[in-house]
Formats: sequence, C-alpha cells, structure tokens
Amino acid sequence: MIVLRGGTVFDGLGAPGVRADVLVADGVIREVGDVPAAAREIDCTGRYVAPGFVDAHAHSDLVPLLPDPQPFKLLQGVTTEINGNCGMSFAPATPSSAPVLAATYGQMLAGPAPIVPSTFAELLDRVGRAGPTNHVAYLVGHHALRLAANGPDADLRPGAAEEMARLAAEAFEAGALGFSTGLIYPPGSFAGVDELTGLAKVAARYGAVYATHMRDEGRHVEEAIDEAVAVARAGGIRLQISHCKAAGRDNHGKAGAVLARIAAARLAGVDAYGDQYPYRAAATMLAALLPTAAGGPAAMARRLADPDQRAALRAQAARGEPGDGIWASSEPAGVHVVKHADASVAGRTLADLAGDADPFDTLCDLVRRDSTAAVVLDLMAEDDVRRIMASPLVGVGSDSGPPFGPAHPRTYGTFPTLLGRYVRETGVLTWPEALRKATSQTARHFGLHGRGAALPGYHADLVVFDPETIGHPGSYVTPDEPVTGIHTVLLAGEPVVEDGQFTGRRAGRVLRRGGS
Repeated sequence: MIVLRGGTVFDGLGAPGVRADVLVADGVIREVGDVPAAAREIDCTGRYVAPGFVDAHAHSDLVPLLPDPQPFKLLQGVTTEINGNCGMSFAPATPSSAPVLAATYGQMLAGPAPIVPSTFAELLDRVGRAGPTNHVAYLVGHHALRLAANGPDADLRPGAAEEMARLAAEAFEAGALGFSTGLIYPPGSFAGVDELTGLAKVAARYGAVYATHMRDEGRHVEEAIDEAVAVARAGGIRLQISHCKAAGRDNHGKAGAVLARIAAARLAGVDAYGDQYPYRAAATMLAALLPTAAGGPAAMARRLADPDQRAALRAQAARGEPGDGIWASSEPAGVHVVKHADASVAGRTLADLAGDADPFDTLCDLVRRDSTAAVVLDLMAEDDVRRIMASPLVGVGSDSGPPFGPAHPRTYGTFPTLLGRYVRETGVLTWPEALRKATSQTARHFGLHGRGAALPGYHADLVVFDPETIGHPGSYVTPDEPVTGIHTVLLAGEPVVEDGQFTGRRAGRVLRRGGS
C-alpha cells in the first residue's frame, strides 16, 4: 500500500481541490480522505494531487518499440497517450503497403520506421511485449486502411471500400478505440464523405470514436467542421476534432466560429469534442505546404522537377482550397525548417533560405531534395489559442512526436505549459477546469473506463506536482528542456517518477477498447 499524504486532491471531474490523503493498493485508488498510516507514504504537503494526464492526440505509436524506455511523457505527468492520430497508424500493413507507410511516415522517428506487414492485433501485441513506458491506446488510421486496401491511388478500386471496412472491423475487434483521418495528407485527402461515413458506420457497431485532422483548419475551417459532423452524424459515432485552431493570418479571429460549430453539433445530437495544444506554432511535414497528389513522394519529386507541373502546383497552392496544401495560410518568414537531409538547412526559415529568390521555388526545391523534411509553422494568434482553450468542449492533446530529432516543445511540455502559463500565470483556466480537460474529459470521450478521475475504484494513475513551479522552459530552438514542478507519478499504483526523476521501470500497458 502507498499513501499520498496531505496534498490538495483534485478529482479530475471539475470539483475544487480538497486537502486529503489518497490510499493506493493493488493498482487501484482505495480511499480518498483521512486514511491510516501505511508501509510507504509520500509527503504531498503543498502539492496538488490529480489523475494522471490523458493525452488525447499523440504520435508515439512506435516509441514503445525502442530499446530504451522513453519517459518524456511521464516526466510531464502524462500516464496515458492515444496514438494513431491524423490517419497515421502503422497497422494494418500489407507487404505492399508497409514500404509506403515507411517511406511516407519514416520522418516521425527521425529515420527508418520499423514498419512490418502486420494486422492491428499483431501491432498491439508487439507493443505490449516491448513494454510501454506509459499506458498507450490506439486508433486505426484511415491512411493505413486505404493503403492496405487500395494502394496510393486517388480513386478507389472495386472492392476497396469493403476491404477497408473489413480491416477496420478487425482493428476494433483487436482493441482500437476508434479510427482517425488526416484529410490534408494523401491518401486521406482523396476520400469523400461517403467513404468516411462507411468506416464510421463500422466503428459505431463497436462504440468507437472518430478523430479527425480536418480537411482545412484555416479559410474553410467552418466547412471542414461541418464535414466532420456530417460523417459522425451519418455514422452514429462520437467525434473528436483534432488540434483545434484557426490557422493563417487571414483566418485569425475564427476561434469563435470553430467553437460555435462544435457547440451546434452537440445541440444537434452529435457527441463532439475537440483537443488543442497550448502553442501558437504548428508542426508538420514541409510537403504539407504543397497540394496533395497521388503517387507518393517519388511522384511528387517528378512533378517538382517539371517546370510546367511546378507552375500548375504554384497556381493550385495559391488558391488555398482544401487539397491545395497550406502554402496560402503560411508566410515564408514563419516557416521554420527543423529537419532536412541537408543539415545546413535545418534551423532556418523559408524566407532566409530563399533570400532574393522566389520562396515557392525554394520550397519546391527543398521538398524535391527531401520529401520527409519537417517544419514548425507560425500559424495561430494568441487570442484564438486562449479562446479555444477556455472552452469546456476542448480538451488537451499534445500532437507530440517521438522524443528526439526535430521536435516541437509540445512533445516535451504540453501539460506543464498549460498548467504553468495558462492557469497559474495568465488565469485562462482555473485549476479544477484545466485538470478536468486534461484527464476525465478525454478518458470519457475515448471510452477509457476507470481512468481520468481520482476516485475510489479508479486505476491509480496519479500525478503529484507543485502548482507554484510547474512549467516548461523549452522553446522552438531548444524544445527538450526538462519540465519543472512534477514531483511524483504513479502508474497502476507504482511510482515511476519520484522527486522528478524517472525510476527506469517500463510499467505501462496497452489499453484496448472495452478493457480497463
């Protein structure tokens, strides 16, 4: 038994904190209140005790397969991550689709991605055997389903929709919490509402959720939300709108419209929520600035080498319509290249790299030379970030990548940044509300039963932190600075962070749909 003694306990449901002890035994919270002495006690005086944070949007799919434990999430108080977002899961993978997945998404691991032909069940078993450092749950990605059933082609082949439905059902049977889309990236960008609705109807049979990186997050963000809601309504399924934002200078001020659309969906009977990271800058692949096209990176490189096709891409990119890439929402001075095969490029802006040359041509040349190049983009306005954050309908998702290589500070500090900057320093949120958004809201919406609350009978995934010092000093230049203020983290009742230091134990589990 362990007692967390004398802290201010927040239940994660939105109630004010109360001074209490927490008794933990056999991986479960047994009592919250005045509890007797135990063999082991952790002094929490002056600290806050809360449910472990639940990251609604992560890209740590393959991190558990690394040889060494990776505590970058535990060290910021995160006990559970939901992976497989933006359409990007790494199963199902066939002998023909696995190399395409590796070529397309290998940059997420800053090198070759260990993707092998496998079913979704085999992927989850493989992760479980490796031993996650924190709990991990998975969505099945629409990209993976489409590539396995249809290859990289834009148009669906006969029988492909049925094969996607079959593979999706297999994934839900294996424990996928839902399915995700990334509708600005190929091949997801080629899908229409009917294709997505077909998958939503399969997911609905399993009580699963639909999480979407929408078709547009700038000029047409309202229409993109409408499309997501239409899919969820027609499928009879819960909806999660990923990394809510109003992207691009011309679209600043649209936070209210985003929130109004989500609220309207709920009034119309769709169980819709969103998630957000607490930063003004986004991160993605450099190629995402260009219009999407069939054929993968090799085909794009050929187009960029052809002057006529490059000119056509320029005209399309300038339109700024869905499928045209995010060039029209970006400014060259705000496009920071953080990874490229040419090391001299990394750390510089597109404007700097272009000099007196045309920035679009510079972009095309950079993508042609390295289709996996990664960027951080200045896209959002602080007022919009705060307005979206203040909404009770938007939870917390880091959109984090693996803990090395080119990274955004959200990988290392999303939750401490939220609590330090936006609760303690600026008061955008209260402590009870911020902790609710970081825990029970996401756990409930994704069906993680028995998690996300500090109540008797719940799993003993808990974080103890200092409200006066919690934060993250990381920047876009040095994103991997250590967080401050995290004292203790329990995973299934076992201390995995003590005095702010990782104990070395890989105590995480793969959490499956319908499990606990």
